[in-house]
Amino acid sequence: MKKILTFVVIILLFAQPVISQEKHKPVVVTSLPSIASIIREALGDSVEIIYLVPPGVEPHQYQLSPDQIALLRKADVIVTTGHLPAEMKVLELKKSGEIPGVVLSIEDYERYGFRYLPERWYTGKNNPHGIWLDPRNALAIAEATGDALVELHPELKDVIRNNLRRFEDKINVVIESYSGILAGKKAIIELPSQQYTLEWLGIEVVDSIKPEAEVPAKSVDSITPSADVVVYDEATPQTLKDASRKLSERLGIPLANVTILWVKENYSTVLIENTKSIIKAMSEKGGVVVKTESSDVAKYSIISLIVGIVVGVSIGIVIKRCPVL
Repeated sequence: MKKILTFVVIILLFAQPVISQEKHKPVVVTSLPSIASIIREALGDSVEIIYLVPPGVEPHQYQLSPDQIALLRKADVIVTTGHLPAEMKVLELKKSGEIPGVVLSIEDYERYGFRYLPERWYTGKNNPHGIWLDPRNALAIAEATGDALVELHPELKDVIRNNLRRFEDKINVVIESYSGILAGKKAIIELPSQQYTLEWLGIEVVDSIKPEAEVPAKSVDSITPSADVVVYDEATPQTLKDASRKLSERLGIPLANVTILWVKENYSTVLIENTKSIIKAMSEKGGVVVKTESSDVAKYSIISLIVGIVVGVSIGIVIKRCPVL
């Protein structure tokens, strides 16, 4: 009996440290799966990431479930875009003290370089839709989230900082190569969210088939601004896609498809594919000059419409292939 008790004590002594050393990953909750893809790629598996609005559901109509509200109470950081009904409920719960975690919104991202674009086709107000599609905004969201997590979990500082740095380098390759390369061009979009895929490239959006979420779509025949491209999303309702194609044919300008909402893909993959689609549509009649820089000299490359290009990166001697086309 004495030997059995001794054996049990030994097991408990060795088991206790294992239990105490178990660590749960910080939980980051995002409103949309596209935002989750930014955090996932930026912070890796150092955090657990959960999104609220299911794929295929209209985000502007989605309401939180009781289970999701319970989840929010356990979250370390909640990442919002600042205008969806579900996000308004998050802010309400935070204000009432029901959510102990950090809730991030636009004012937090603005400290890291976030910027709104104006809805020129509507009232000129800030466009709250699709803000993550501008890579500079994506970096701001990732950095704000990373810093919030480091403040809560300083023991993860090195892991988070290293993961974030790799993400920043990857996105900055694309920004430094293609920012402003289509300056002077104009576009008509299908939905306001698509503006953020275009203007960092230098393209000015002059009109939108559907001006706002609560506003009916315009008649194609009533859209008169001259433009160089029509941009749409294959995931939108058929009537909007048909209107985009009809407008492209009527104006005699190319059509570019972009992705606004996604689930599994990395943010950088969607960024590159969107950029590829836009530039390819705009360069049907010739090459497009792309800015690239090395550590000591500025260079220029011509984008091939078939293969990728090799880009010199200003962050040092690194040379990477940027498969934009």
